[in-house]
Amino acid sequence: MKKSLRQAKIEQLISQYSISTQEDLMDKLNETGISATQATISRDIREMQIVKSADGAGELKYTIFKAGNRSEENRLYTTINDVVTNVVQVEFMNIVRTLPSDGNLLAAIIDDLDMPEVAGTLAGHDTIFIISPNQTIAKKFNQKIKEHVNDNIYLD
Repeated sequence: MKKSLRQAKIEQLISQYSISTQEDLMDKLNETGISATQATISRDIREMQIVKSADGAGELKYTIFKAGNRSEENRLYTTINDVVTNVVQVEFMNIVRTLPSDGNLLAAIIDDLDMPEVAGTLAGHDTIFIISPNQTIAKKFNQKIKEHVNDNIYLD
């Protein structure tokens, strides 16, 4: 089977089902008639930039980091809306709190966009430090984040 077809099926399966392990993914692929080794699945996960993130119930599942039909900026704003619980600017940094297990996912999206407002990020389980070149740029980035946060979340 061609790699592109297998990876398209992987993307479809991850979008349709809550898949949390390579074994689960291999089983779903086998159900659709696609046979792949664990090493192939592992390579596909790396190449497709598939990461684990928490679903609505807090369970970890595979998520496609780069959605093929959405721009990365839209992915950023959707993720901000879904996972950010608080954002505070401190001097030239923004401290962003996320739902548990989503800090690294959001930081990876921000890093991948290579935004001029971001000199660097430092991410943990549920907290991200976003460093900007100066205070003014940090303030603009803070406002950009707040524009896309779920209205039900408390922001300082």
